Amino acid sequence: MKYHVVIEKLCACAKKRNLEQIRSFDSKEEAEEHAYEWAESLNNTFCGRHGFDSVEVDDNFVISVENGCFVEACEI
Repeated sequence: MKYHVVIEKLCACAKKRNLEQIRSFDSKEEAEEHAYEWAESLNNTFCGRHGFDSVEVDDNFVISVENGCFVEACEI
């Protein structure tokens, strides 16, 4: 069984970088760890117009995209 990390929608920054929307993993633990790290990376490297967070949905992880910046990214 594969476990997936999915960005719910691609913002302009993600589209400019040709970022893939889905990444797949062999273990749920690996997918979960990657989802949190990926969301943190997006928060710290993108323009700050959106905030990203990881949410578990069934056996997969969705990186949600919210308007407004992620608090930790805004403080940098």
